[in-house]
Amino acid sequence: MTTLRRGAAALVVTAVLGLYAAPAAFAAPSPSPSAELPAGLYGKGDPTYDGVWRQSLALLAQDTVGVEPADEAVGFLTGQQCASGGFPSYRADATKSCDAELPLDTNTSAAAVQALAALGGQDAVVKKTVGWLKSVQNKDGGWGYNPGGASDANSTSVVIGALAAAGEKPAGTRAKGGKTPYDALLTFAKPCDGKGGGAFVYQVKSPGIVADSTAAAVLASHGKGFAATGDGAKKDEKGTACEKATTLEGAAHNGAAFLANGLAKKGHFDTPPMPGADDSSPKPDFGNTADAVVALSAQGLPGQAAKPLEWLQQNASAWAKENGPAAYAQLIFAARAVGADPKQFGGTDLVAALGATGPAPKAAASTGPADNTDAQEDKSSDSSSTTWWIVGVFFVAAVGVGFLFSGRRKNQN
Repeated sequence: MTTLRRGAAALVVTAVLGLYAAPAAFAAPSPSPSAELPAGLYGKGDPTYDGVWRQSLALLAQDTVGVEPADEAVGFLTGQQCASGGFPSYRADATKSCDAELPLDTNTSAAAVQALAALGGQDAVVKKTVGWLKSVQNKDGGWGYNPGGASDANSTSVVIGALAAAGEKPAGTRAKGGKTPYDALLTFAKPCDGKGGGAFVYQVKSPGIVADSTAAAVLASHGKGFAATGDGAKKDEKGTACEKATTLEGAAHNGAAFLANGLAKKGHFDTPPMPGADDSSPKPDFGNTADAVVALSAQGLPGQAAKPLEWLQQNASAWAKENGPAAYAQLIFAARAVGADPKQFGGTDLVAALGATGPAPKAAASTGPADNTDAQEDKSSDSSSTTWWIVGVFFVAAVGVGFLFSGRRKNQN
């Protein structure tokens, strides 16, 4: 997550009635920055809720296309780590120790691991964060957004991706009592009958945006993270039929079938309208569509990923320009997942555009022609703009009220 997720994808912490709870694809609305941003940070929007997330996705995306990020960009990310090994969404002064009241979260921590493990040379940071993640594993084998929170599909999935990236075996990462992350993940899979059959919900009593949690869970079922591709994936001969499943392998197939069927008509997902909004019409969900492309490819359904990828190529450039680094990263992941060229993505060089939102990389493969004007505009644009605050509505079962979050796992900027 993706977009995911959130977008999505995707998606970072909203405090409501003293509770912290949000899918990986969601972030709290970002206020305007009031202080000068760190030189190594990607994006110009306020990083309070997504600084580590967007930085991690940006660096990971660059690594996948052979771009070596600037030292200051990597240094910003490693400098966000707290003494415990966990990462907060963002801390403005990395020269000071992390405040005891500063919330650490599994999603940004796992995203940082995925990026730093890919870049290499950060073994100590990665090892420390993996140790922290293991220390906050829930008894059911999964993870919640914040330590002590109930497990959810998004958080469990992004941690699985981090464990795999760090060379760990998720199936061997057991909580007290013996439960594994895969045991937890299977509990979020819905049976085939009824609405949303085959999908993975965010939590059993709080379904959330199921396209987001499903794309994340399908990837995690294969032990893969954000930058997964279809290379080596066995073709899913079952197609898009949902079948009774008692194993994670079967649930992953059903989840991918749910994604494929949801994308078949339009080529994209929609995000539900905001409660109370004057415009109640659904809007395209770019981040979760991009994440679904990656998931379908990893599942061995590249044919079902072709239509949404084409739709993204035709429509997603403006969305990525408005939303910044994490959005560009998600599109790069989607392009690579099916073997498309992210440097020629519907007329946009995603690699150059991403690079323009942060410090100039040390080295890069030839990017070919790019729209330099747009790239410079991307660098100065407010990457915490409004698109991702409509990504989803997350329902907190404890109080029975729907809460609104912005951009995933996704699609933080």
